[in-house]
Amino acid sequence: MSAANNASNKPGESRVSYDPPTGYPLGSNAWFRFGATVMRPILNLLIKKDWRGAENLPKSGAAIVVCNHLSYVDPLTFTHFLYNNGRAPRYLGKESVFKVPLIGRVIRGAGQIPVSRESKDAVKGLEHAIAVLKAGHLLGVYPEGTLTRDENLWPMRGKTGVARLALITGAPIYPCASWGPEKVLPPYSKKLHLFPRTKVSVLMGEPLNLEKWRGKEHDPQAIEEVADFVMDEITKLLEILRGESAPKERFDPKKSDLPRIGNYKKAKKKK
Repeated sequence: MSAANNASNKPGESRVSYDPPTGYPLGSNAWFRFGATVMRPILNLLIKKDWRGAENLPKSGAAIVVCNHLSYVDPLTFTHFLYNNGRAPRYLGKESVFKVPLIGRVIRGAGQIPVSRESKDAVKGLEHAIAVLKAGHLLGVYPEGTLTRDENLWPMRGKTGVARLALITGAPIYPCASWGPEKVLPPYSKKLHLFPRTKVSVLMGEPLNLEKWRGKEHDPQAIEEVADFVMDEITKLLEILRGESAPKERFDPKKSDLPRIGNYKKAKKKK
Protein backbone atom coordinates (compact mmCIF):
# COMPACT_ATOMS: atom_id res chain seq x y z
CA MET A 1 0.00 0.00 0.00
CA SER A 2 1.18 3.52 -0.69
CA ALA A 3 1.27 6.48 1.64
CA ALA A 4 -2.01 7.54 0.08
CA ASN A 5 -3.63 4.66 1.90
CA ASN A 6 -2.62 5.94 5.33
CA ALA A 7 -5.40 6.55 7.81
CA SER A 8 -7.17 9.84 7.26
CA ASN A 9 -6.87 11.78 10.50
CA LYS A 10 -8.68 14.75 11.95
CA PRO A 11 -6.56 17.63 13.26
CA GLY A 12 -4.70 16.52 16.40
CA GLU A 13 -5.19 12.81 15.76
CA SER A 14 -2.27 10.42 15.30
CA ARG A 15 -1.44 9.23 11.80
CA VAL A 16 -1.08 5.47 11.29
CA SER A 17 0.90 4.28 8.31
CA TYR A 18 -0.36 1.33 6.30
CA ASP A 19 2.81 1.17 4.20
CA PRO A 20 4.50 -2.26 4.02
CA PRO A 21 7.45 -2.69 6.40
CA THR A 22 10.91 -1.83 5.10
CA GLY A 23 14.40 -1.31 6.49
CA TYR A 24 16.34 -3.29 9.04
CA PRO A 25 15.19 -4.24 11.55
CA LEU A 26 12.17 -4.88 9.35
CA GLY A 27 9.50 -2.26 10.02
CA SER A 28 11.89 0.43 11.20
CA ASN A 29 11.96 3.99 9.91
CA ALA A 30 13.85 7.15 10.82
CA TRP A 31 11.76 7.84 13.92
CA PHE A 32 11.96 4.22 15.09
CA ARG A 33 15.73 4.20 14.64
CA PHE A 34 16.01 7.51 16.49
CA GLY A 35 14.10 6.07 19.46
CA ALA A 36 16.20 2.90 19.39
CA THR A 37 19.43 4.89 19.25
CA VAL A 38 18.42 6.76 22.40
CA MET A 39 16.89 3.88 24.37
CA ARG A 40 19.06 0.84 23.64
CA PRO A 41 22.20 2.16 25.41
CA ILE A 42 20.07 3.15 28.41
CA LEU A 43 18.44 -0.28 28.58
CA ASN A 44 21.82 -1.97 28.24
CA LEU A 45 22.94 -0.07 31.35
CA LEU A 46 19.77 -0.88 33.29
CA ILE A 47 19.23 -4.56 32.50
CA LYS A 48 20.97 -7.87 31.99
CA LYS A 49 19.36 -9.57 29.02
CA ASP A 50 18.07 -13.13 29.37
CA TRP A 51 16.50 -13.69 25.97
CA ARG A 52 15.25 -17.07 24.84
CA GLY A 53 13.27 -18.39 21.88
CA ALA A 54 14.25 -15.63 19.45
CA GLU A 55 14.65 -18.29 16.76
CA ASN A 56 10.84 -18.48 16.70
CA LEU A 57 10.47 -14.83 15.66
CA PRO A 58 9.45 -14.71 11.98
CA LYS A 59 11.91 -12.77 9.83
CA SER A 60 9.15 -11.27 7.70
CA GLY A 61 5.41 -11.31 7.15
CA ALA A 62 2.41 -10.34 9.23
CA ALA A 63 2.40 -11.75 12.75
CA ILE A 64 1.11 -10.94 16.22
CA VAL A 65 3.38 -11.18 19.26
CA VAL A 66 1.66 -11.22 22.65
CA CYS A 67 3.14 -10.85 26.12
CA ASN A 68 2.15 -10.44 29.76
CA HIS A 69 2.06 -6.89 31.15
CA LEU A 70 3.92 -6.14 34.40
CA SER A 71 5.30 -2.62 34.28
CA TYR A 72 5.26 0.63 32.33
CA VAL A 73 8.76 -0.31 31.14
CA ASP A 74 7.48 -3.51 29.44
CA PRO A 75 7.09 -2.01 25.96
CA LEU A 76 10.69 -0.79 26.05
CA THR A 77 12.27 -4.07 27.17
CA PHE A 78 10.05 -6.19 24.89
CA THR A 79 10.71 -3.96 21.89
CA HIS A 80 14.44 -4.19 22.68
CA PHE A 81 14.15 -7.99 22.36
CA LEU A 82 12.21 -7.81 19.10
CA TYR A 83 14.30 -5.03 17.54
CA ASN A 84 17.62 -6.71 18.31
CA ASN A 85 16.30 -9.88 16.69
CA GLY A 86 15.27 -8.24 13.44
CA ARG A 87 11.72 -6.85 13.76
CA ALA A 88 10.48 -3.36 14.61
CA PRO A 89 6.95 -3.89 15.98
CA ARG A 90 3.81 -1.80 15.94
CA TYR A 91 1.77 -1.55 19.15
CA LEU A 92 -1.73 -0.61 20.18
CA GLY A 93 -1.08 2.08 22.81
CA LYS A 94 -3.29 4.19 25.04
CA GLU A 95 -4.10 7.47 23.35
CA SER A 96 -2.90 9.67 26.23
CA VAL A 97 0.74 8.62 25.67
CA PHE A 98 0.60 10.07 22.14
CA LYS A 99 -0.11 13.49 23.63
CA VAL A 100 3.09 13.58 25.73
CA PRO A 101 5.55 16.12 24.26
CA LEU A 102 8.47 14.57 22.33
CA ILE A 103 7.58 11.00 23.39
CA GLY A 104 4.29 11.30 21.54
CA ARG A 105 6.04 12.66 18.47
CA VAL A 106 8.54 9.80 18.42
CA ILE A 107 5.99 7.01 18.81
CA ARG A 108 3.66 8.60 16.25
CA GLY A 109 6.55 8.84 13.82
CA ALA A 110 7.49 5.22 14.54
CA GLY A 111 4.03 4.12 13.38
CA GLN A 112 2.47 3.12 16.69
CA ILE A 113 -1.32 2.88 16.98
CA PRO A 114 -3.37 5.03 19.41
CA VAL A 115 -6.36 3.42 21.10
CA SER A 116 -9.14 5.07 23.12
CA ARG A 117 -9.55 2.29 25.66
CA GLU A 118 -12.98 1.38 27.04
CA SER A 119 -14.70 3.85 24.69
CA LYS A 120 -16.87 3.73 21.59
CA ASP A 121 -13.81 4.78 19.57
CA ALA A 122 -11.82 1.70 20.65
CA VAL A 123 -12.98 -0.04 17.44
CA LYS A 124 -10.79 2.36 15.46
CA GLY A 125 -7.75 0.77 17.06
CA LEU A 126 -8.90 -2.63 15.84
CA GLU A 127 -9.40 -1.27 12.33
CA HIS A 128 -5.91 0.25 12.31
CA ALA A 129 -4.40 -3.01 13.61
CA ILE A 130 -6.09 -5.05 10.87
CA ALA A 131 -4.73 -2.70 8.19
CA VAL A 132 -1.22 -2.79 9.68
CA LEU A 133 -1.25 -6.60 9.70
CA LYS A 134 -2.52 -6.71 6.12
CA ALA A 135 0.46 -4.54 5.19
CA GLY A 136 2.77 -7.23 6.61
CA HIS A 137 3.90 -5.72 9.92
CA LEU A 138 4.71 -7.38 13.24
CA LEU A 139 2.05 -6.28 15.74
CA GLY A 140 2.77 -6.32 19.47
CA VAL A 141 -0.22 -6.75 21.79
CA TYR A 142 -0.64 -6.98 25.55
CA PRO A 143 -3.86 -9.02 25.69
CA GLU A 144 -4.63 -8.03 29.29
CA GLY A 145 -5.09 -4.45 28.10
CA THR A 146 -3.45 -2.99 31.21
CA LEU A 147 -0.97 -3.99 33.91
CA THR A 148 -2.01 -7.21 35.61
CA ARG A 149 -4.18 -6.81 38.69
CA ASP A 150 -3.09 -10.20 40.04
CA GLU A 151 -1.46 -9.61 43.44
CA ASN A 152 1.41 -11.97 42.58
CA LEU A 153 1.81 -10.57 39.05
CA TRP A 154 0.56 -13.63 37.20
CA PRO A 155 -1.28 -12.94 33.93
CA MET A 156 -4.93 -12.13 34.39
CA ARG A 157 -7.77 -12.93 32.02
CA GLY A 158 -7.19 -11.28 28.68
CA LYS A 159 -9.42 -9.20 26.47
CA THR A 160 -10.74 -10.58 23.17
CA GLY A 161 -9.14 -8.10 20.76
CA VAL A 162 -6.14 -10.24 19.88
CA ALA A 163 -8.39 -13.24 19.24
CA ARG A 164 -10.52 -11.19 16.84
CA LEU A 165 -7.42 -9.89 15.07
CA ALA A 166 -5.98 -13.35 14.54
CA LEU A 167 -9.23 -14.88 13.30
CA ILE A 168 -10.08 -11.96 11.00
CA THR A 169 -6.63 -11.59 9.42
CA GLY A 170 -5.25 -15.14 9.68
CA ALA A 171 -2.04 -13.73 11.17
CA PRO A 172 -0.22 -16.18 13.45
CA ILE A 173 0.10 -15.45 17.16
CA TYR A 174 3.47 -15.92 18.85
CA PRO A 175 3.20 -16.13 22.65
CA CYS A 176 5.89 -14.54 24.82
CA ALA A 177 6.47 -14.06 28.52
CA SER A 178 8.54 -11.52 30.37
CA TRP A 179 9.84 -11.40 33.93
CA GLY A 180 12.04 -8.72 35.47
CA PRO A 181 10.62 -5.39 34.23
CA GLU A 182 8.56 -5.19 37.44
CA LYS A 183 11.85 -4.96 39.38
CA VAL A 184 13.20 -2.15 37.16
CA LEU A 185 9.99 -0.16 37.54
CA PRO A 186 7.37 -1.63 39.92
CA PRO A 187 3.74 -1.58 38.76
CA TYR A 188 2.31 1.95 38.76
CA SER A 189 5.52 3.31 40.30
CA LYS A 190 7.54 6.23 38.95
CA LYS A 191 10.72 5.23 40.78
CA LEU A 192 13.27 3.43 38.61
CA HIS A 193 15.55 0.92 40.33
CA LEU A 194 18.82 1.68 38.58
CA PHE A 195 21.28 -0.45 40.55
CA PRO A 196 22.17 -3.22 40.64
CA ARG A 197 21.37 -4.12 37.03
CA THR A 198 18.26 -6.26 36.85
CA LYS A 199 17.93 -9.45 34.86
CA VAL A 200 15.04 -9.10 32.43
CA SER A 201 13.92 -12.36 30.85
CA VAL A 202 11.92 -12.75 27.65
CA LEU A 203 10.85 -16.16 26.36
CA MET A 204 9.17 -16.55 22.97
CA GLY A 205 7.25 -19.69 22.07
CA GLU A 206 6.23 -21.25 18.78
CA PRO A 207 3.17 -19.94 16.89
CA LEU A 208 -0.17 -21.03 18.32
CA ASN A 209 -2.33 -23.53 16.49
CA LEU A 210 -5.71 -21.85 15.96
CA GLU A 211 -7.02 -24.22 13.27
CA LYS A 212 -10.03 -25.41 15.31
CA TRP A 213 -11.29 -21.82 15.42
CA ARG A 214 -10.60 -20.75 11.82
CA GLY A 215 -13.64 -19.24 10.12
CA LYS A 216 -15.31 -18.47 13.49
CA GLU A 217 -14.40 -14.80 13.76
CA HIS A 218 -18.10 -13.96 14.27
CA ASP A 219 -18.64 -16.62 16.94
CA PRO A 220 -18.47 -15.01 20.43
CA GLN A 221 -17.74 -18.33 22.14
CA ALA A 222 -14.88 -19.12 19.75
CA ILE A 223 -13.39 -15.66 20.33
CA GLU A 224 -13.52 -16.15 24.11
CA GLU A 225 -11.91 -19.58 23.77
CA VAL A 226 -9.05 -18.19 21.68
CA ALA A 227 -8.53 -15.34 24.17
CA ASP A 228 -8.28 -17.83 27.04
CA PHE A 229 -5.99 -20.11 25.02
CA VAL A 230 -3.63 -17.21 24.34
CA MET A 231 -3.40 -16.36 28.05
CA ASP A 232 -2.88 -20.05 28.91
CA GLU A 233 0.14 -20.21 26.61
CA ILE A 234 1.62 -16.95 27.92
CA THR A 235 1.19 -18.26 31.46
CA LYS A 236 2.97 -21.53 30.64
CA LEU A 237 5.97 -19.58 29.36
CA LEU A 238 5.97 -17.38 32.45
CA GLU A 239 5.96 -20.47 34.67
CA ILE A 240 9.20 -21.50 32.96
CA LEU A 241 10.79 -18.10 33.59
CA ARG A 242 9.65 -17.93 37.21
CA GLY A 243 10.28 -21.59 37.99
CA GLU A 244 6.94 -21.95 39.73
CA SER A 245 3.32 -22.79 38.98
CA ALA A 246 0.64 -20.20 38.38
CA PRO A 247 -2.61 -20.26 40.41
CA LYS A 248 -5.18 -22.69 39.04
CA GLU A 249 -7.74 -19.89 38.81
CA ARG A 250 -6.72 -16.85 36.78
CA PHE A 251 -7.63 -13.41 38.10
CA ASP A 252 -10.62 -12.07 36.18
CA PRO A 253 -10.98 -8.27 36.24
CA LYS A 254 -14.64 -8.61 35.22
CA LYS A 255 -15.34 -10.33 38.54
CA SER A 256 -13.45 -7.71 40.53
CA ASP A 257 -14.50 -4.29 41.79
CA LEU A 258 -11.16 -2.85 40.62
CA PRO A 259 -11.29 -0.36 37.71
CA ARG A 260 -10.81 -2.01 34.32
CA ILE A 261 -7.99 0.34 33.25
CA GLY A 262 -5.70 2.90 34.84
CA ASN A 263 -3.88 3.03 38.18
CA TYR A 264 -6.18 1.11 40.51
CA LYS A 265 -3.80 1.74 43.44
CA LYS A 266 -4.30 5.48 43.06
CA ALA A 267 -8.06 4.96 42.90
CA LYS A 268 -7.94 3.00 46.17
CA LYS A 269 -6.08 5.84 47.92
CA LYS A 270 -8.79 8.32 46.91
CA LYS A 271 -11.49 6.29 48.67
